[in-house]
Amino acid sequence: MTTTTTHIPTAPAKGPRVLLARLADAATWLTPHSLLALVNRVAVAGIFWLSARTKVEGWFTISDSAYALFREEYKLPLLPPELAAQMATVAEHVFPILLVLGLLTRLSALALLGMTLVIQVFVYPDAWPTHLSWAGLMLYLVGRGAGNVSLDRALGIR
Repeated sequence: MTTTTTHIPTAPAKGPRVLLARLADAATWLTPHSLLALVNRVAVAGIFWLSARTKVEGWFTISDSAYALFREEYKLPLLPPELAAQMATVAEHVFPILLVLGLLTRLSALALLGMTLVIQVFVYPDAWPTHLSWAGLMLYLVGRGAGNVSLDRALGIR
């Protein structure tokens, strides 16, 4: 089976289009995948790490208020609130650490994306603009990976 593509010639860039093309080239050069991935990893990690730290006392004792939050406000279907609180607290600690290290990045971003979907659907459906911005960061990581500044790269993990 042969696939043919039609190339539609474009007019040579002139005037402002030349400047815009040069600016686009500069922006591409200044924002390589590894930089974007690192920024996304740290941004997502920060969001979830800060949330995790509100659920614990000391180093890692899940607080009574966290259990109450899952019982009274979050009310997830299918999971007992105690189990949901424990799972969320562990996930919000482990996956951000992995993201910062760039280790198992795609898996970690996918796990936090799933968590975001649960939050969006069952907990805060009106917060879709925030969750959509988080999803954009995580989808980039799931699709493109951790970049060069990562343990994934050092260990040959795609």
